[in-house]
Amino acid sequence: MLGGGAAVLAQTGRDVPPAASTANPSGQNPTAASVREDQLLRELNKLQGRVSIPDGKAALLEQPQGREWRQFREGWLPWIGGIAILGMLLALFGFYFTKGRIRLDQTEESGVKILRFNAFERFMHWLTAVCFIVLALTGLNYIFGKRLLMPIIGPDAFAALSQWGKYAHNYLAWPFMLGLLLMLIVWVKDNIPNRVDVAWIRKGGGFLGDAHPSAYRFNAGQKMIFWIVVIGGLLMSATGILMLFPFSATDINGMQLTQAVHAVIGVLFIAAILAHIYIGSLGMEGAYDAMGSGEVDLAWARRHHDLWVEEQRAKTASGPQVHGARPVPAE
Repeated sequence: MLGGGAAVLAQTGRDVPPAASTANPSGQNPTAASVREDQLLRELNKLQGRVSIPDGKAALLEQPQGREWRQFREGWLPWIGGIAILGMLLALFGFYFTKGRIRLDQTEESGVKILRFNAFERFMHWLTAVCFIVLALTGLNYIFGKRLLMPIIGPDAFAALSQWGKYAHNYLAWPFMLGLLLMLIVWVKDNIPNRVDVAWIRKGGGFLGDAHPSAYRFNAGQKMIFWIVVIGGLLMSATGILMLFPFSATDINGMQLTQAVHAVIGVLFIAAILAHIYIGSLGMEGAYDAMGSGEVDLAWARRHHDLWVEEQRAKTASGPQVHGARPVPAE
């Protein structure tokens, strides 16, 4: 067959031109290795077009900022979250093992209770707290789950867990925002900074000097936590709503920025709340009772919130609202 083909060519007296020359008269091969990606990207920036379908975002041909977002998502974000959260945990462990638990003074008033938070205040606190814990765990799974959890439980279980975690994250965001709004309305009047807070900070909350600094219903440290929760919660809520309704108010660049802001504020938020959880449980004796039963030992209240106790005494003729074996007379 090859010999016959050569004979035919010899008889015609013509040569067949190369296929490349026929297909591309300019002699350039668009798939050659010399066509570099950066050259292609520069040309793409000059292209403009339109689509006839309703979704105008489909006209986006190429988005280089996506590489930067991916680098942040896979590289910087885990480092930021790890340093913030692990750093806070190490600081709390170090504080506990060097200072120990803040003990309650056993004075003549121990055993007498005073109402610190009513039922509604405890409800809005625990509503926000429980939702926050679920939101924090499901959010951390988004950042660290692929690296830490999936190798342990496998890809199928991880996919199912992440899917249900996404549902929980989306739906529990709404009661979290409700609790946040309630706390702002109910407690904002007690969290306005004043001169007493300056003295509290100067004394390090009681760790510098012998006498414990005075405080009203919330001391300076608690006020800091309150405003961290309010401001951080509002930013988390705003960025979260934008992601719950994607592209409703911004384009793809805005969505990527929103996700980055949401994630960074989230890990810093978690780190701050870890300190709050520590003080309210393991770090200070008697503190959990305030949000447990709502009542605290009067000795604890006098030590940590003496000005608030005096305010309560002034509201009634017989002293603060106490519960115990003996009343507290007004002095």
